[in-house]
Amino acid sequence: MKHDEKIFALIDINNCYVSCERFFNPLLNNVPVIVLSNNDGCAVARSNEAKAMGIKMAVPLFQIKDIVEKNHVQVLSSNYAIYAEMSRRFHSILAGYVAPHEQEIYSIDECFLDLTSFKNNYDLVEYCQGMRERIFQWIGLPVSIGIGRSKTEAKIANHMAKKAKRFNGVCNLANMDPKHRDYFWSIVDVGEVWGVGRKQNKKLNDMGINTVLDLSKANSPVIGKLFTVCMQRTVLELQGISCMAINDQPKPKQQIVASRSFGERITELDNLKEAISKYVQDAVGRLRKEKLLCGVITAFVQSSPFDTSAPYYSKAQTYKFAEPTDSVLELVEVAYRLLEKIYKSGIKYKKCGVFYSELIEKSNYTPDLLSDHETRIENENLMQAYEEIQNKFGKAKISVGPCYFKDRKWSMSRDMLSKNDFTKNGLIKVH
Repeated sequence: MKHDEKIFALIDINNCYVSCERFFNPLLNNVPVIVLSNNDGCAVARSNEAKAMGIKMAVPLFQIKDIVEKNHVQVLSSNYAIYAEMSRRFHSILAGYVAPHEQEIYSIDECFLDLTSFKNNYDLVEYCQGMRERIFQWIGLPVSIGIGRSKTEAKIANHMAKKAKRFNGVCNLANMDPKHRDYFWSIVDVGEVWGVGRKQNKKLNDMGINTVLDLSKANSPVIGKLFTVCMQRTVLELQGISCMAINDQPKPKQQIVASRSFGERITELDNLKEAISKYVQDAVGRLRKEKLLCGVITAFVQSSPFDTSAPYYSKAQTYKFAEPTDSVLELVEVAYRLLEKIYKSGIKYKKCGVFYSELIEKSNYTPDLLSDHETRIENENLMQAYEEIQNKFGKAKISVGPCYFKDRKWSMSRDMLSKNDFTKNGLIKVH
């Protein structure tokens, strides 16, 4: 390897949602398991056993009921609170292996590490095997690790680590014999390359580029002209030239969205207000966590686009605040007013939600000299008290409206939800 050659690792949790569920319920090990999307709609995670049965990603549950019943497939509702906490612990463990600027949290179940400073002093496969063992020992999650000279190459290496048992969960393309690497790349479809979407895949196939190897041998400037600069970078990255550094400082959120489909159709305005109140409060929690202020709020409602018995109805209304805010009372009040404007009687609503946009960092905002300073302080004190009570006693103890009470008419269908062992009510009891 050249002295200036970069080395990246991509650590990915295998079948993340299923693996999280198995950690808390070992009876799910070695049996087919699927996890469903909101309202128990489509399969969003599958165990290897379920994949072997031909169950595809995003397939609706009703389409695979025969397979599920015949093969005794365990079906679970998504428990995002558990997955988020397990993800936090996963990324926290990995943070112990590198400096802060060498870690990029890419998604809930993926993390990039810059291992360039380790390449001359460590056997990187052994180093990464240690990561795998620690993650499994501490939080019970199986992971695969790909090592490459670029982030794109690390992605492909991760794919190979998952697919081929010979790698034992860690594939190092950076040190692999080029002949062996070319062989493996010749049997991997080009569509598996990070950033190659369905349209690009088809266009590449039409050009005779069908495998990862084909793309790696392509002329990068020509690819850039025929596609995009990003695709040109992809080719360079497959050739071992790193074009994307670790992003250890994620950009501030451009918008916050909170919405859910209802468990059943909603027709009454009061029920819609309850639902949108919850979404506003959920979004405020994320707003406050990121230390942001909301400049614009948009409320929207939708009927089901698949309901052939009635015309599709979708409406949105936007409001711009004179001063950006993170006050839950102010945001709920405005959302109610917007909802009243877009509500139409007789519509069977399937979904509603809110968008927060024109977000600014709270520390960077300078209030107008004529603004009400005392009210702003009072709102902040109120929000702190509101958050402290919720953190200590739960959201059902204090909220705007009854939206956090159980069994609301508009609540999501989650009939197969596992218990959350991270909550006080869900703690494992020792007898």
